[in-house]
Amino acid sequence: MSAIDIHLENFEGPLDLLMHLIKKNNLDIYDIPISNITAEYLQYLDVMKSLNLEVAGEFLVMAATLMQIKAKMLLPAPEVQDGENGPDPRGALVSMLEEYQRYKEASREMNGRFNKFKDSFYRGSPVFTSEEKYLDLDFYALMDAVKRAFVRVEASREVEADQFPIESRVAKIEKMLEGREWMLLDDVFASETRRLGVITCFMALLELIKQRKILVSQDEAYTEVRIYPAPPQAAPAEPAPHAEPAAEAAPQEPAPEPPTAQQN
Repeated sequence: MSAIDIHLENFEGPLDLLMHLIKKNNLDIYDIPISNITAEYLQYLDVMKSLNLEVAGEFLVMAATLMQIKAKMLLPAPEVQDGENGPDPRGALVSMLEEYQRYKEASREMNGRFNKFKDSFYRGSPVFTSEEKYLDLDFYALMDAVKRAFVRVEASREVEADQFPIESRVAKIEKMLEGREWMLLDDVFASETRRLGVITCFMALLELIKQRKILVSQDEAYTEVRIYPAPPQAAPAEPAPHAEPAAEAAPQEPAPEPPTAQQN
């Protein structure tokens, strides 16, 4: 199995990542600790690059914006009239986040109304069960687990050869799930001691999800992520064997005619 290049085109943008960090850390949107949030944002970009994810330019622009705000906040604020400080350098960012929240709430409301009324307009639309949702979680939750694993593994500057084939990690995950109903996502990375091993496990997870062999689910936002073995798929019914045609009856010879009486 060759290496996998992953390009995610469905990221909602850097504001989505910022809101994820703000909610995860229970921060006030109007009093963001810009130094901490910038450092964590840059860590996420580093994880995305390590996983060979395509980082869009808008994520890099936001990183530059955060660092610019951080630099401005380190400088003494110029005084204005009546001894008050100047405008908060975070003001523009807060305005963007407020607008983003409004759009997210409107989108959530429209999606809820669609789910509520969709069956009133369409018939026979598919309804998927939770077992059919092979990746039922926020993608950032996957990155959180990878980020924790990166912090734990030992740092190494050595050039690592190809010692981590994806097939070995696929077999490892399948072995760990044998006889178990589920396991934690963090358990997959627990035995890895190198960043490349963590990355390979991540690739193996995506490969198993793609093959529909595992389910990855999160019951609620910011809770533990679990991996389940995929339910066995019903085998297609075999067609009934055709009945062999009955053997044709052998043709019968005509019965001999009775002898006729001879006249003297």
